[in-house]
Amino acid sequence: MEPQARYLEHLYKQFSKRLLNFIVQRVDSRDEAEDILHDVFLKVHTNIESLRDSTTIESWLYQVTRNAIIDYYRARKPKEALPENIIEETQTENAMEQLTPSIKHFIERLPEPYREAITLTELQGMKQKDLASKLGISLSGAKSRVQRARKMLKDLFFECCHFEFDRYGTVIDYHPISCCCCGEATENKC
Repeated sequence: MEPQARYLEHLYKQFSKRLLNFIVQRVDSRDEAEDILHDVFLKVHTNIESLRDSTTIESWLYQVTRNAIIDYYRARKPKEALPENIIEETQTENAMEQLTPSIKHFIERLPEPYREAITLTELQGMKQKDLASKLGISLSGAKSRVQRARKMLKDLFFECCHFEFDRYGTVIDYHPISCCCCGEATENKC
């Protein structure tokens, strides 16, 4: 028997009863618990080489077991029926396309240091670390400036429009509150 196989056998003998008791306390039946334990040791066998520190083996085994229990409950969860009035992806894309021109309009309204920070990071793709270097400020200062600029933009959008989001936070539709704020984006909606 090769060393890895012996090590896995040792782990099974040392931990299987404790892990099984751990699983039994969290699932409906002992048979299902034994199936989960079997899945745990298959994952252990497959992923044992990813364990970098053998002193953490017990906590790693319990984490694999917790994940297997979560997977068990996810598999049992009944699938939700989609509502009949589900918004199509094209509607979401349409709302985002309509709002895109407003972004530049709102960025222009930001105070200079925030306008520069958001333009360089969000529009030109500069990393915040590089922004800090370019502006001669600390990394935390650059991050703070970008976060403040994002919040200012968000506030400007919310002053202008009421937004509807899907459960993932994606804008699916909007309704103007005051048409002067969004410029081109809301002209079609007013």
